[in-house]
Amino acid sequence: MGGALTVTLAALAYPSMLGLTTVSTDQSRVIAQTQWGPLTEGDRDFVVKVRAAGLWEYPVGQMALKKGTSKAVLTAGRHLIAGHAALDATCRRIAPMLNVTLPNVASPQQQGFVRTLAADQGKQFDKDFANILRMTHGSIFNTVAKIRSTTKNTLVRALADQANNTVLDHISVMEKTGLVDFDQTLFQQTTPPKLPTSDLTPPPPPPGQPEVVLTPPAGSGTSPTPTVG
Repeated sequence: MGGALTVTLAALAYPSMLGLTTVSTDQSRVIAQTQWGPLTEGDRDFVVKVRAAGLWEYPVGQMALKKGTSKAVLTAGRHLIAGHAALDATCRRIAPMLNVTLPNVASPQQQGFVRTLAADQGKQFDKDFANILRMTHGSIFNTVAKIRSTTKNTLVRALADQANNTVLDHISVMEKTGLVDFDQTLFQQTTPPKLPTSDLTPPPPPPGQPEVVLTPPAGSGTSPTPTVG
């Protein structure tokens, strides 16, 4: 599990301009004026980040339903599927309104997490699943809070509210597995590895490629998409 955990946090560090060669480090720079308020680079990154998270965590949730060996892991898998399906619906709804390009696949780094868990079996899967997902959600929690407290865009603010509830729920269900190594998790959250940008960037979709949809399961109790004016 150590190999997977040492690279988990880096998946949360997205370049500020998806698909563009010139990258600004000023996340507060306004890139568009919209009827819902100004859109900053940080706002745009956040929408992309939420979408990309679902593109690997949703299939991992499906994996947990097939490979998990405990009731708590199965429950966590269902929460991942339902939560990210709901967030994905919001991202897909607001992205064209804000002129944000969404990825159709996760970053190479995130795809590596999926491969790690796909190769695991039995109790090892349960352990890696709980620790990798607890670490990523623990890290992104701070990003959600920052966006929620600083954005002037009502669409992004509503997404942040929804993401806050979802991430906290996912943190809780991972902890309820009883498998989280908190010492290692907190160490990795505060000591992220440095990886090349190419490993961290979800690629923009090819022109004309159909948009990937994360479908909520029937009877999942998925939270409704928030309504904003």
